[in-house]
Amino acid sequence: METKILYTGKTHTTGGREGASQSSDDQLNIKLSSPGSSRPGTNPEQLFAAGWSACFIGAMGIAASKLNIKLPADTAVDAEVDLAVTDGAYSLQARLNISLPGLDTETARKLADEAHQTCPYSKATRGNINVEINIL
Repeated sequence: METKILYTGKTHTTGGREGASQSSDDQLNIKLSSPGSSRPGTNPEQLFAAGWSACFIGAMGIAASKLNIKLPADTAVDAEVDLAVTDGAYSLQARLNISLPGLDTETARKLADEAHQTCPYSKATRGNINVEINIL
């Protein structure tokens, strides 16, 4: 089976958590700071949460079209990505809190479950970190 690359995101980062990151197309140009610091900038956990939640909404849209359901215009995913430490070892865990106004809980759960199977971020984290999918 041949893999077709649809897009490659490219960034240049210096200084780690206290540095800066810029995309090759200059659409992203941000300062970085450690979580909880008073320095200006975002952190990798926020960036990961933003990317995952955007991708997850796209995956729910695909699932909705397969089920002949209209995804609500005000669909939202509030992603929470925790940076944790246990016995000196760092890890991540996450919660995706999904709002699908106007859809019943069973339908919302079907869309979320299907999206969690197909979203590339969900696939990348499956079996590697604890993830909760919550329907609001």
